[in-house]
Amino acid sequence: MTKYIGKSIKRLEDKRFLTGQGRYTDDIKLHNMSYAYILRSPYAHAKVNKIDTAAAKKAAGVVAVYTGADIPEAIAGVPCGWQVDFKNGDTMKEPPHPLLVRHKVRHVGDGVAVVIAETYAQAKDASELINVDYDIMDAVTCPKKAMEAGAPLVHDDVPNNLAFDWELGNPKEEVAAALAGAAHVTELEFVNQRVVPNAMEPRSAIGVYDTAYDKYTLYTTTQNPHLIRLLMCAFVLGIPEHKMRVVGPDVGGGFGSKIFHYAEEALMIWCTKELERPVKWTSDRSEAFISDAHGRDHYTNAKMGFDKDGKIVGLQAYTYANMGGYLSTFAPAVPTYLHGTLMQGLYTTPKVNVDVNGVFTHTNVVDAYRGAGRPEATFLLERLMDLAALEMEMDPAELRFKNFIPAFDGVKEEGYMTQVALQYDSGNYEPVLERGLEMVGYKAFREEQAKQKDSNKLLGIGFSTYIEACGIAPSAVVGALGARAGLFESAQVTVHPTGKVSVYTGSHSHGQGHETTFAQVVADKMGIPIEDVEIIHGDSDTVAFGMGTYGSRSLAVGGSAIVKSIEKVLEKGAKVAAHLLEASPEDLDYEDGKWTVKGTDKSVAFGDVSLTAYVPHNYPEGLEPGLDFSSFYDPANFTYPFGCHIAIVEIDKETGEVKLKRFIAVDDVGNVINPMIVDGQIHGGLAQGIGQALHEGAIYDETGQLINGSYMDYCMPRADDLPSFEIDRTVTPCPHNPLGVKGAGEAGCIGSTPAVVNAVVDALWKGGYKVKDVKMPMTPERVWTAMQS
Repeated sequence: MTKYIGKSIKRLEDKRFLTGQGRYTDDIKLHNMSYAYILRSPYAHAKVNKIDTAAAKKAAGVVAVYTGADIPEAIAGVPCGWQVDFKNGDTMKEPPHPLLVRHKVRHVGDGVAVVIAETYAQAKDASELINVDYDIMDAVTCPKKAMEAGAPLVHDDVPNNLAFDWELGNPKEEVAAALAGAAHVTELEFVNQRVVPNAMEPRSAIGVYDTAYDKYTLYTTTQNPHLIRLLMCAFVLGIPEHKMRVVGPDVGGGFGSKIFHYAEEALMIWCTKELERPVKWTSDRSEAFISDAHGRDHYTNAKMGFDKDGKIVGLQAYTYANMGGYLSTFAPAVPTYLHGTLMQGLYTTPKVNVDVNGVFTHTNVVDAYRGAGRPEATFLLERLMDLAALEMEMDPAELRFKNFIPAFDGVKEEGYMTQVALQYDSGNYEPVLERGLEMVGYKAFREEQAKQKDSNKLLGIGFSTYIEACGIAPSAVVGALGARAGLFESAQVTVHPTGKVSVYTGSHSHGQGHETTFAQVVADKMGIPIEDVEIIHGDSDTVAFGMGTYGSRSLAVGGSAIVKSIEKVLEKGAKVAAHLLEASPEDLDYEDGKWTVKGTDKSVAFGDVSLTAYVPHNYPEGLEPGLDFSSFYDPANFTYPFGCHIAIVEIDKETGEVKLKRFIAVDDVGNVINPMIVDGQIHGGLAQGIGQALHEGAIYDETGQLINGSYMDYCMPRADDLPSFEIDRTVTPCPHNPLGVKGAGEAGCIGSTPAVVNAVVDALWKGGYKVKDVKMPMTPERVWTAMQS
């Protein structure tokens, strides 16, 4: 029988995607469908005095026009799903996030009215007839400036625009003492700039109300249908959960931006009830730039101290994290529990303190974007490490070897307890750097770099050795940290009478290849052909419950839930097989899809057992028929992938242009189910991380206008911007989940950005330009200007 785990099987779902047969939310056409267009504020901060919709209501094809005044005050708006309180114990400031603004807009793109018409074009045309009387006010877009005295307030009842302040690690005075006694202190102030997710498929939502059954259906571009249902029913609209169905059909990418419960989803459900007909809203690309949650946007000052031998003695970090105009679903978790808790990195740093201010500004909301806090933490640590090596005239690889946590497997040796609350599961960090150095030909590169010093082209190499936390759990821990939901996963494995298998998973794919990878796990564990397995996800009426897909959790949490259900199926199957073979279940071995009596050739196939379970004529007494099991899996700990990324760049001294010549990635994501899919995930993450370093960045002016809110101005990485990636892996299994997997979806995005920035700074430094930092994205203008200064 074929073994499937570890095989590069082509993705089973790709046939429908490559032949244009995918079914995305905007593809759905329903009887009597109407179309919504949302009128959004052109101002970042303004009072709304009056909204005149009379002309719009008379326009051709218009069905209805609603403003915030039409929505009952009992509907406060979309909630935040994570609570981070102040250091002094005060509750996080959580102002309402309305479905449509009533009195004041707080960022460009805030929704003020919705027009519903027979066609999208009619709705959009009619929106231009709405007259909104605004009083424009001053805006603030920088989180540091937003906390200054006299800064415009985003919410009148939030002093200093401070949503929360938060601290983790050793006491500040202990870290200060360590830094004061250090032989060398490296300090860096930088901005981890805001980026726009830009998933290939824009967001879309369709609200449907069935008058006959008093039931609602929401079709939406989401990464977690059940969570959207829970938030919308329990906290927004007050609809009983059993009356609400949420369907996430095929989803064309998310990168985190489709995790959250957006106002448009609840708004479409409210509108469909009002009109008693389906209502569809689909964002266009310009709208997505100002309404999809953005990522990153941290302003940070950090200090790292070293003793005379290069050992780290302490780390102090201060960060102002931009929340935007409101708190998005998981926004408070990103700069705190997904960022601050990773400040140990791969190093034995004995004293660590991280201090974070979450700040409201007159900008679009900021939330999880691929990596979500982990890239920001890695950037901080790895920029400090390479810069410290330059300042102390040490080799950056050697500096890391001096400070790596010793190897541990989490079984024979206990997991590593950090200074910032986490306990790493297993790790062996030296081999990833050793392999990276081998692949890059490090000694030869340094020799070539020295020869290039006086030429017009500068060569540089940058390192990043990272760790991330994935499979965020267990629920009790994240609950104590502020999560307002559990972070388990569910799976149901249904064996049909003919031995075919349907798997219902609460994980939801938006490009990861779940229908292939999960099928590989099932086929391998059950010893059946992969063609006999189907994977079903994305519909709250079909899948009992689930927490969706984000944080590289699908295999570690969702896959483990599937394995638990498989184990239950095989345990019951063994009882049926034992009855048929006139043996004890303990005397049977299961392999290659059949149970065999140990030491004999007597066996019974899986298909025969499954048929017997549903036609129980010759059946164990007292055993109920059927072969169908569900499981909920709540992990014992996070998982901790890690790796080494190395970038080589060439800089034109005359123009400042940076060319990425090579990129090496050695990642350890635990056991690998499908190497080809993991490679693809790494490639995609690398492109995004490199894109942030060299090309991407959302720019707001002082009035709060997003001045590069289209592809004419917002630079995305293209194929010809990237070299062929050189990738490899080490394998350090996770000790606490049944598959030994750690997660691969975000790894490429986490280590790559600082590697590229470090390479540019290395090139400049070795070329005689003592430049500590170049602001991202590192455009030719910025690099050239840094050289002149």
